[in-house]
Amino acid sequence: MQMTLAIIVFIVAYVFIASEKISRIAIVLAGAAAMVIIGATDADKAFYSHETGIDWNVIFLLLGMMIIVGIIHKTGLFEFLAISAIKKSSGSPKVALVYLMILTAIASAILDNVTTILLAVPMTLIVTKHLKVSPIPFILAEVFVSNIGGAATLVGDPPNIIIASKADLSFNSFLVHMAPMVILVLLVVIPMIVFLFRKELVNAPEARDAVMKLQAHDFLKDVILLKKSLGVLTLVMIAFILHSFLHLEPSIVALFGAGVLVAISGLKPRDYVQDVEWSTLIFFSGLFIMVGGLVGSGALAELSSFLKDLFAGNTQLAALSILSISAVLSGIIDNIPYVTAMSPVISDLSVGLVGRQEHVLWWSLAFGADFGGNATIIGASANVVAIGLAAKAGIHISFWKFAKYGVLVTAVSIAMVYPYIYFFYF
Repeated sequence: MQMTLAIIVFIVAYVFIASEKISRIAIVLAGAAAMVIIGATDADKAFYSHETGIDWNVIFLLLGMMIIVGIIHKTGLFEFLAISAIKKSSGSPKVALVYLMILTAIASAILDNVTTILLAVPMTLIVTKHLKVSPIPFILAEVFVSNIGGAATLVGDPPNIIIASKADLSFNSFLVHMAPMVILVLLVVIPMIVFLFRKELVNAPEARDAVMKLQAHDFLKDVILLKKSLGVLTLVMIAFILHSFLHLEPSIVALFGAGVLVAISGLKPRDYVQDVEWSTLIFFSGLFIMVGGLVGSGALAELSSFLKDLFAGNTQLAALSILSISAVLSGIIDNIPYVTAMSPVISDLSVGLVGRQEHVLWWSLAFGADFGGNATIIGASANVVAIGLAAKAGIHISFWKFAKYGVLVTAVSIAMVYPYIYFFYF
């Protein structure tokens, strides 16, 4: 009964989020409270359990990077980069979008997709303001390529960090098994996105002429603070890349970097705290508690048992099925708690696999979760952060607007991975 109630609570909450009739923050908080009322979770499980509670690593990673980005925002760097990008594109929205997507994809692999979105969206709002076009295609495009580009490395997407920890995979393993396919998918998805938004990527000749008269350096406000900020951000990036060697969680690195930058910036708290997306952090907390209710009630364990019986030692069927299931469920649940819940199942199914197929189920999980996160607004952390930043700027991106393009991008991305898994591993 408790498991049934937990599933009902989650489905009802999801329907309300999709309908957008009520604030999504109010919905997840009500859903979290309902999970406690029915006994699917409690205070200990919600706040202290790594398996069934709030993922504080994700929350504090976001908080630390939001503070760092808030301080960088005071330097005028976003304006400088934005003007530089649109001048290189000669004021063409289509060319500017391609530049921004390539930069976002690369940055997502080096940093992580959440940090990249925190950096990219403020810059994008400036770009589209000067180009006099809608920012929505740019924001959606950057979210999609950030999730795809982040799949290339261990630190690029939070689910990859979880998978690397559970399966004892190295940074280089992700480069060998994930990065080549990510590049191929980006080569297809980037022109596809430009085509999908072609009607919205049009501006007047006057807007292009006005853009070419701007001087990027005029927008830099505080060069000294900029040097300090870039120095700290560089060290944070290096620490992210050396995650496997330093044995420091990205959240610790982000918080430490934020603390150092706050100390040397000379800014007052009100100068950078206002850039923290508190509503996004609250939304994630409520969502984690709801998913924890599914785990605590045994709903996801039932799914795990079903999959074990279904595959019955057929590794090829397991790999392709996990890819499909992960793509679908990551779009519905959120890929971080989904990967956390599925990791024990994948670990059990991988026992006895050797050679080329030793980690194939883990790669299927990674591709499915990372690419599947593009399907809906709540599919990945980067999505939620981007929508929150857009909302703060007065730009509304609906659940269905996101899904209209996100599902298509996910379908194309996953379709390209099927033959890769089949031919490369089997």
